[in-house]
Amino acid sequence: MSDVTMGRSSGNKSGVSSDLLVDLIETLEAQGLDREESQLYDYIDVDALEQILYSSNGNVEIQFTVEEIRLTVTPERVDVLDDKVPCPADE
Repeated sequence: MSDVTMGRSSGNKSGVSSDLLVDLIETLEAQGLDREESQLYDYIDVDALEQILYSSNGNVEIQFTVEEIRLTVTPERVDVLDDKVPCPADE
């Protein structure tokens, strides 16, 4: 994984804020994606993503791609996947 990480510091019962959308947008912008060029909601349902992440009792990691930028999201962080690591959906 790359060193681009947007962690959340305050919020729900696990100590993580529910502002996943902001973290996703900031991470994508850090990778050069202009928020005006592409709408995140064309790629993923952020509300559903939050429900999966924050309602699970186990370790959850979700991977998806937005405009060729591969992301992995956990309840604690949003990371950019290194291009050298294949996403299981791409195999």
